[in-house]
Amino acid sequence: MFRLFITYLSFVDITFANHTRIRVKYCWFSSVCVGFVSLLINVLNYVGIIAFASSGAFKAYEKGLDILVGGIVLGSSVALAGGIIRDVLLGIFPPTNIVYLPYAVTAITASIVAYAFYPLVSRFREAFLYADAVGLGTFAAVGAEIAYQHSLNILGIILMAAITATGGGVVRDVLAGEVPVIFRRDIYATIAMLGGILYVILRPVVGGEVDILVTAVSIILVRFVIIMKGLDKSYVTIRMVWHGVNNREREALERK
Repeated sequence: MFRLFITYLSFVDITFANHTRIRVKYCWFSSVCVGFVSLLINVLNYVGIIAFASSGAFKAYEKGLDILVGGIVLGSSVALAGGIIRDVLLGIFPPTNIVYLPYAVTAITASIVAYAFYPLVSRFREAFLYADAVGLGTFAAVGAEIAYQHSLNILGIILMAAITATGGGVVRDVLAGEVPVIFRRDIYATIAMLGGILYVILRPVVGGEVDILVTAVSIILVRFVIIMKGLDKSYVTIRMVWHGVNNREREALERK
């Protein structure tokens, strides 16, 4: 009789009836699991790029901008600008989102499709909110990981997580001539910062890509709950009442 126990995806502990215990390296299992985690993070990352780019293209269409300049620029800025700003602040030149072609191609393609088929695609706006949540969680986790790799302190990691996840939206709104959404609904940025905090907490426990995945999934689930409960809108209402904005002005802001 013996008992198996897999530890940290790299070894198998075998305990026999006489309490003799041996540890056997389990490289192939570890490789498969790490490869799956990496693939899942990549998939979530692309879902986020598509969702973010689509939101920028929607904004361009609603503002009456043309597809080639307005649609592509606003769409790509949401999907890529956060990572570009992060890389510039960290001294990574040229930024990854510029030199890694699949990211740019995905963002441009999603922007064109979302703009061209706006009347059809916009019907599924609620679904895009959930896809946007995937992007928020994944971008925050990846931003925190890159900051950690560049030896930033805790505050730096949290800041890079927030910038990576929300920087693109700020650029989009500025280019569209609007006050950035995160300044009106700062719970969005708060969630991104929460991703950085969670990453810092989990890093000593799980480490590596597992930390990225757990952080991303946790933030995605938090954002899902907020969307389903409508908590982001109620948060805006509370702030507007507190600052004395009348109901008509508040409703106009919430519709934007």
